[in-house]
Amino acid sequence: MATDSTQQGAEEDRRIASDPRWLAAGAAGLAAAVLTLWGFRGMPGGALTLWLAPLPLFMAGIGFGAGAMIAAVGVAFVALLAVGSSLGAGLFLGIFGAPAAALVLAARRSAESGLAVPDLAASFTLLGILPAAGVAVAAWLLSDVPGGMEGALRGAVEQAMSRMGLPVAEGLVSELVRVKAAAIGFWVAMALLINAAAASGLLVRLGITTARPAFREARLPAWYVVLPFIALGLWLAAEEGSDAVELSLLLALMVPVFLHGLAAFHRATAALRGRPMVLGGAYAALLIMSVPVALAVTGYGLFDILNGTRGRRGAPPPQR
Repeated sequence: MATDSTQQGAEEDRRIASDPRWLAAGAAGLAAAVLTLWGFRGMPGGALTLWLAPLPLFMAGIGFGAGAMIAAVGVAFVALLAVGSSLGAGLFLGIFGAPAAALVLAARRSAESGLAVPDLAASFTLLGILPAAGVAVAAWLLSDVPGGMEGALRGAVEQAMSRMGLPVAEGLVSELVRVKAAAIGFWVAMALLINAAAASGLLVRLGITTARPAFREARLPAWYVVLPFIALGLWLAAEEGSDAVELSLLLALMVPVFLHGLAAFHRATAALRGRPMVLGGAYAALLIMSVPVALAVTGYGLFDILNGTRGRRGAPPPQR
């Protein structure tokens, strides 16, 4: 009996070792851990490798399923705990691991509903909700620090400016403190989106998957518009000069609306003959006049969400 159980255990181990899902999960988790450690330890090119850490996780999740995604995040977390530190492992899990898993799980739920191309509406909402939740959790965790999250950010900004040899001007520090948390949330959201798109493209090229998510067709649900307006109310009600948390929540929740505006602009210009020039000019304007153009794109995103909702309500029922 003992021999039989041993043989069954060995056979089970061989099945797991030969299962492509678990092989992909293990490889993706170890690759994500290496990329993260390379960035955390300040190695050459570490700033780039850190932002590429979600790429192998997305490849495992999009190509091999939700189980592979969760297993990859777990492998990376354990590897970082073993080789790095609990702080580094926690930062990886909070910034990249858990958000990437949530995005993939949300997208795969729509794919399992029978759609040929996954509906990314739920994933798009998470690009705003997750960074906003991160800001709220950080504010709660830093509530015992003198000055709260704003005090911690102020100390970090002043230290960074001192290391760069820049004069610590109070006005500049105050402005950086107000937007620093939101800027981190924005770049994390963009890193997740870019890595997800890159992973999807690589999987199609390798022949592992055939259906590529239509990122430019993603639409936010109408209910999402309520969240930025709630954050706007909180920001307007906040005390002047102590509104970094509220402003960060507002800006984080506006990121998906901005992305929706970009996607809507791509859809609106699809039939234009000079579309490449129009898109090139729009992105050049976004780089040169970042704030006003970004506000215009976000406003267009709000208009498209509300206008699309009215169009769907007024549309005639499909003919059978």
